[in-house]
Amino acid sequence: MTDYLRERFEDVDLTPGQGKISATIAVGLGLLSLLGGFCFLFPNLLTTPEFRAFYSADVLRMVLFAGIAIAFCAGFISVWRHQDPRYGLAGMIMACMAALLGSGRIDMPPVDGRSLYAGLDYFILTLLVLALVFVPMERIYPKDPEQRVLRRGWITDMKYFLFSHVGLQLISFFTVIPIQVFLHDKVDIGFQQAIASQPLWLQFIEILIVVDLGSYWIHRAFHEVPWLWRFHAVHHSTQQMDWLASSRLHVVEIVANRFVGYLPIFILGFSPSAVYAYLVFISFHAIFIHANVRFRFPLLRWVIATPEFHHWHHSSEDEAVDKNYAAFLPLYDKLFGTLHMPDKLAARYGTRASTQVPEGVVQQFTFPFRRSS
Repeated sequence: MTDYLRERFEDVDLTPGQGKISATIAVGLGLLSLLGGFCFLFPNLLTTPEFRAFYSADVLRMVLFAGIAIAFCAGFISVWRHQDPRYGLAGMIMACMAALLGSGRIDMPPVDGRSLYAGLDYFILTLLVLALVFVPMERIYPKDPEQRVLRRGWITDMKYFLFSHVGLQLISFFTVIPIQVFLHDKVDIGFQQAIASQPLWLQFIEILIVVDLGSYWIHRAFHEVPWLWRFHAVHHSTQQMDWLASSRLHVVEIVANRFVGYLPIFILGFSPSAVYAYLVFISFHAIFIHANVRFRFPLLRWVIATPEFHHWHHSSEDEAVDKNYAAFLPLYDKLFGTLHMPDKLAARYGTRASTQVPEGVVQQFTFPFRRSS
């Protein structure tokens, strides 16, 4: 199935006038609408408990049916313009199925923190918002104008994106919960209350400084310790950079990064509002610095990590290998001698010949555990 999808849906030319753009919109929105319909049907199982209190059933239903209408219309246009009508028809069929599922009610039951759930709503809403922001941005300000929206490898990255959002509870189980249990009776409550009483903007800056220091060293370890590099090589295996490439992370690296990031947050006791603001900001920033955009930010690039800064980290060019480890503050790379910011932009990505990472999520998951040749 994966080979079938890669053959037909990767490296696709979406030149206007062929009906392929409308087919892509029809299938994409049709599938998201269908998944949204299932969220309406099984809210306890498929929606994120922390988000339910903020949902309005009427607003969500309006968004759902707007997506259904656009998917159906795009499918109709694709059938009319495309030489192969199957994809447009598939989008129309999924839109109709979503309309049937979405006609039910979405309940907002009491939140049970111990109940199992899949954050399918988180995946749908995040993917929709990010695609609406980054796809036009990368088309208007592309670093590589020849790179296609449906580039080679995007299906693999979409699977990683799905897991990192739907598997939110699993990731939390291996990171947040152990830290909370371990630190429950070992922290200084008075010290934490003093930290949490600071202005939110100051806490936000402190979180950035403290967490980025830990992130720098764990990131550097994943590069410079050979057996850890095999996990991180999965992230570097993409040869074309865009917003979706940020999702390609081995689960072991995700757990390690989350653990290192959450540990100082829980020890210092920052307020939940400051932590949420940090998580939202840093999540968007992590996607932005992978995007296929040509922004240079002449002064800002020395203060915070930009796409230019992080693209050099992903470059397979000799001068860029093992450089620019900081997630947000290039200052740490400057202090520890790993900063690389020439006047040109990176031109080549991926791992070097000494590390050949296979295609596909399953193969990439098992890759670090195989005997190296």
